[in-house]
Amino acid sequence: MALFDEENTVWRAMLDGWAAQQVSRNLAASTIRQRREVANRFQRFSENYPWAWTVQQVDNFFLELRTIKNSAHTTVLGYQNALRGFIDYLTDDAYGWVEECINRFGQHPAQVFHEWNTARHVQSGMASPSKRAYTREELEDLFDCADDRVERIRRSNSKGWIPAFRTATIMKTAYAWGLRRNEVRMLDLVDLAMNPRARQFGSLGIVYVRFGKAMKGSPPKRRAVLTLPEFSWAKECLEEWIHEVRPLATTVRSTTLWPSERGNRMAPIEADSLSRSFSMVRREAGLNEGLDFHSLRRSYVTHLVELGYDLRFIQEQVGHEHASTTGIYTHTSPDYRARVVDDAIARAAEDAMRPPDQEE
Repeated sequence: MALFDEENTVWRAMLDGWAAQQVSRNLAASTIRQRREVANRFQRFSENYPWAWTVQQVDNFFLELRTIKNSAHTTVLGYQNALRGFIDYLTDDAYGWVEECINRFGQHPAQVFHEWNTARHVQSGMASPSKRAYTREELEDLFDCADDRVERIRRSNSKGWIPAFRTATIMKTAYAWGLRRNEVRMLDLVDLAMNPRARQFGSLGIVYVRFGKAMKGSPPKRRAVLTLPEFSWAKECLEEWIHEVRPLATTVRSTTLWPSERGNRMAPIEADSLSRSFSMVRREAGLNEGLDFHSLRRSYVTHLVELGYDLRFIQEQVGHEHASTTGIYTHTSPDYRARVVDDAIARAAEDAMRPPDQEE
């Protein structure tokens, strides 16, 4: 049966079918929308439909992204993975699009995204080289600047000191328990609990993360993060927020740890505001732009390594699926590496000086 605007009708049906396939794979609605927009963007650029897409159009599209729009490597990689997945769907015999297109247009979709014309995920960590952990001195400067900002706003008799206090405490919490931005944003009061084996931390002995980073198609990962002695100072900061400042921020019966100005949990758009507030503090502290919010988590991993914690323990604390990911987060300081070398030299010297009858 002939269709009005047949090509566009088939195109829309392809996109809808692909979306349904992704829903069945339990992918997030936001991911599906983003991928659909990538497909639409490539279609508009090529001025063709998938049954007429070519490798030359692929080359030209990504040439424009990299040279004119200055898109990051990770952006290009994400676009290419989305489009490759779309073509994989269209060329799967189970969905019948190849036969449908041949019957209607005399052409059919073919995979035009290959290893030789697309970017490769060449390493486990795709972050910019400027992304690293803070040194202890940089962390001290960052947190001091955040506290100074609270006091400065407070002296001006502005209510803005409460959001500033919240930002400062969130930063310290993210570092002291190794949390991602969304993990710390989604904390509730009920996620804070006593550790029977570390009663000195009171009700803040364990932080239960219920919205950990999920694998695609899976629900958020949960984990329990133990409070460590080296971060007992952060416990005091968090208690001050909970008992003294937080009650001033909300008049509603909210259980969220970080109520917004309206008393509810910070929405995703307010999480962006948190990032802007953090960036303001970082700039005031005179720190490099590569030291972003996530660098607080990198610092947590790095500093636990330097303190001698077992790598498996660190991996479980931060919720990494693989130990190699934890390794990528580690940016040990020159002083720490120098101590490791010095210790190795000292052990070698002791072995060399040991009398033969004491050798194993």
